[in-house]
Amino acid sequence: KYTLDQFPLRDKFRTLKSVTALYAMGKKDNNGIYLYDGYASKLEYPYNPSSIKWAASRMNFVYEKYLKPTGSKVYLSVVPDKNYFIAEKGGYLYMDYESLFRDLREQTDFAEYIDITGQLGITDYYKTDTHWRQEKISSVANYIAAAMGTTINPTYTQVDVGVPFYGVYYGQSALPLSAEKIYYLTNETLKNCKVFDYESNAYMDMYDMEKANGKDPYELFLGGSKSLITIENPTDKELIVFRDSFGSSLSPLLVEGYAKVTVVDIRYISPVLLGNFIEFHGQDVLFIYSSLVLNNSSTIK
Repeated sequence: KYTLDQFPLRDKFRTLKSVTALYAMGKKDNNGIYLYDGYASKLEYPYNPSSIKWAASRMNFVYEKYLKPTGSKVYLSVVPDKNYFIAEKGGYLYMDYESLFRDLREQTDFAEYIDITGQLGITDYYKTDTHWRQEKISSVANYIAAAMGTTINPTYTQVDVGVPFYGVYYGQSALPLSAEKIYYLTNETLKNCKVFDYESNAYMDMYDMEKANGKDPYELFLGGSKSLITIENPTDKELIVFRDSFGSSLSPLLVEGYAKVTVVDIRYISPVLLGNFIEFHGQDVLFIYSSLVLNNSSTIK
């Protein structure tokens, strides 16, 4: 550990190695990360059916134990990773997305599927990170809300966080990638919402500016990796979102149509324990996960 931290010019040597491998030696990727049309992405191949089976089994557990008895309307959506849009064009290996979508739908037939692939493009994602950009997905939130039978079409103010954003692929690739700007969306409804974090047993900000200035600025959205959060807004419908990190930036945009949005990450809290924290009484429910998590679902409890 000491030598890695103290090695002179370590980062510069890593960058030199990566640039040489890609541009001088003609390799198509470095450490599994490739560049296409200015976007960095990591190879995700092949499709893992057993991983989908596990993810679906955990969703089924939640449905049978908590949702089915209360008559909740249940919805499911998958966020495609960046490879969905660029891997084939760049001549890179990629997973069988159509099989992933099909198998997951067949194994979660209790949920109504919301296909958002046609609502997204590569420009909706950060160039140096895995995630989508919140300022680009308000139309996706509107589409999902409409599919769930509620209406949201709010006007937002786009706020520049004011820090240079270097995504996860910046460090992993060791390539001289440019910093990006990171924005969040807000309006009077979001400003007036109460956000409660069950981990700290305290209210928190919708957008955490301390995290925005930390190691991973994307964690400004709902404080990053939190197991259980509620967002309260004075209307009359409720929503529960089972999500991964993509849901951190999406969930605030669904608030307009609901009195309360409960955001759950069952990678960090066991589904067995949910009844201790959530009163299930027929809320709308959305399962939304990225293809990256679904294809590596051992993280789901």
